[in-house]
Amino acid sequence: MSSIVLKNAEEIELIRESALIVSKTLGMLAGEIKPGVSTLELDKLAETFIRDHKAIPGFLGLYDFPNTLCMSPNAQVVHGIPNKNPLVEGDIISIDCGSLKNGFYGDHAYTFAVGEIAPKTEKLLQVTKESLYKGIAEFKAGNRIGDLAFAIQNHAENAGYGVVRELVGHGLGNIMHEGPEVPSYGRKGRGKKFQDGMVLAIEPMINRGSHRIKHLKDGWTILTADGLPSAHFEHDVALIDGEPELLSTFQYIYEALGIKSDEEIPFRKEALRI
Repeated sequence: MSSIVLKNAEEIELIRESALIVSKTLGMLAGEIKPGVSTLELDKLAETFIRDHKAIPGFLGLYDFPNTLCMSPNAQVVHGIPNKNPLVEGDIISIDCGSLKNGFYGDHAYTFAVGEIAPKTEKLLQVTKESLYKGIAEFKAGNRIGDLAFAIQNHAENAGYGVVRELVGHGLGNIMHEGPEVPSYGRKGRGKKFQDGMVLAIEPMINRGSHRIKHLKDGWTILTADGLPSAHFEHDVALIDGEPELLSTFQYIYEALGIKSDEEIPFRKEALRI
């Protein structure tokens, strides 16, 4: 992972543009996710959509990854490779997506329900998303990485879930994975101190059971060690005037799914125009 690179206002807006292309891509996919569709079909839709928005798929070819989307159903944590297997009722599917435009990356993720899902799984998704916002709230002047990480870990573990330790969030800019590393577990007051101009991809990966994971032989896919479901939500966030500013949004997803939410309002200086 490269060093920390602070961004000026213009660079932050360019990252926002790339992040919102990812947001719109996830919103488009939200309307396509249903039993019977394959993750490979969704991957092709996403690649076309991103290119139609004059951007380049950020993951395709990155570290030799073969596709546009990381598609991780059920017990897969992250980095699942799209395939021809159809989704089925009751699945969950984590979709991690990146775009590159004007030399800057956007990178964020959402875990979708496929039809009706079990109440235990629904709660996992809810708590994981809540933990993301708990972390974002701690990305502010005077705090450190450990404050953000502790907030995520505390919320998830209080609900009885396992917080993945081996995989972390990161800085974002001209490079997909810049410094600093942004874990979802840690101790208050530890780690790098936050500075204006930092842009982070904050992405808790939370397991319904143990925090332990294992790797598939494909060299990419990571699964929960106990086979229980895992959820993953990610936002791109800048530190501006000492406060967190969302660069990505879930609002396109919510519009597609008919969900009303005000969860992003505390982290925007100006209302997002959809």
